[in-house]
Amino acid sequence: MSPDTKKTQASARLSDYAPVPQTALGPALNHQGYYVGQVERNLYWVTDGTYQAAFLTTSDGVVLFDAPPTIGHNIQRAIDEIADSNGEINRVRYLVYSHHHADHIGASSLFDKDVIRIGHEETRRLLLRDNDPARPPNEETFSDTRTLEIGGERIELSWFGANHSPDNSLIHFPDHDTLMMVDIVNSGWVPVYMSNLTGDVPGYIEASGKALAYPWKHLISGHLGRLGTRDDVTLHQKYMADIDASVRTALTQVDPTPFFANYGSNSWAAVKGYLDAVTEAAAAPVIEKYTGVLAAADVFTHSTTFWVMESIRLDSGFASYVHP
Repeated sequence: MSPDTKKTQASARLSDYAPVPQTALGPALNHQGYYVGQVERNLYWVTDGTYQAAFLTTSDGVVLFDAPPTIGHNIQRAIDEIADSNGEINRVRYLVYSHHHADHIGASSLFDKDVIRIGHEETRRLLLRDNDPARPPNEETFSDTRTLEIGGERIELSWFGANHSPDNSLIHFPDHDTLMMVDIVNSGWVPVYMSNLTGDVPGYIEASGKALAYPWKHLISGHLGRLGTRDDVTLHQKYMADIDASVRTALTQVDPTPFFANYGSNSWAAVKGYLDAVTEAAAAPVIEKYTGVLAAADVFTHSTTFWVMESIRLDSGFASYVHP
């Protein structure tokens, strides 16, 4: 079989998905593959259309928030662009980590060793464990909250417990009307696989409420191509609540008996058949409701529904029946 034939067959297998709503899309990228824009005053954000970082220009140098490797060297180019146009300092002096995952801070090593890296104490522990040269551990830590005063700017760091990851933290810019909350809400989009690959579903669901308790107008969500709003967080809450309600209904209505009767001694096949059936029954009405409202509702809702279902069963104990 020729390579061209293989490519044609692979293309024929590609799925068709619903169009992406225009409301989910952000500004166009420049010829170098990034966009940098002002959030409020001297707070800026940069994106490659999929990932996001942010930075503050101050009298004490630049404070960078996350360093996604997909943006990579374009982070410094974006900083240089702003510094050139405004006559500001372009040197990164501080780097604040939202959490330890490589897809958000894997370009940290591009910046000088003398950059002061700040993050949660659990972030440091996990980075020391991972021993990844691309992600130097943060030297400065905090436990629950910490307020940074850098170059006349105030930055509030808060950790409310595990959510997407054990160390994922909120970054509040009270003087810039902005919150940075990474890997919880994808503004205009549904979560990617399994609630944004979340380790603690109850904490993930609670994080949106924690965010809305802060005063802010702009959301830097860490993913995709535009800034978010409070309405985006509220819509995300409704989407997750609908999944939760739909899962609870499906768990009470889908009968596991036929699957175990059919597969006999192959218990894992029976379990898979039953859980897949519950997931399908729970996801279908949510997909119908949110297609055209949230981008990729038809792409990832099944996965997130499965993960929420497992949390409802295992964390909440719902539909966990004791044998008579």
